[in-house]
Amino acid sequence: MLILPVTLASAAAAAILNIWLSIRIGAIRRAAGIFTGDGGSEPLQRRMRAQLNFVENTAFVLILIIAIELSGAGKPWLPFIAALYFIARVAHGFGMDGGKLAAGRMVGTLITLLTQLGLAAVAVLIVTGVL
Repeated sequence: MLILPVTLASAAAAAILNIWLSIRIGAIRRAAGIFTGDGGSEPLQRRMRAQLNFVENTAFVLILIIAIELSGAGKPWLPFIAALYFIARVAHGFGMDGGKLAAGRMVGTLITLLTQLGLAAVAVLIVTGVL
């Protein structure tokens, strides 16, 4: 049986992080009494965008993680890159709220883009036989 520990751990982290982002949206919905749409609430819009941005980017990261892990080229650095990505996504989630943690948005965005670019470059190197 083929076991892909980095992929499995990453998928689990993604699911948990998505649940956390959903709970944060729900907290604002309950507090503001907004049960459909965003009701024009900027805090709700920010949290909804944080979750959607997470989903938009994480799909690509997970696909690249599984492909690299299947190729056998991700040892020993792939788990650390995956962990860094998810830490960055937490920072982005908090940063989207603005205020004191607003810098987390920029940090999270930068690490997300660099992670995708780096993993994509590794995938290309694998395909071309360099790795």
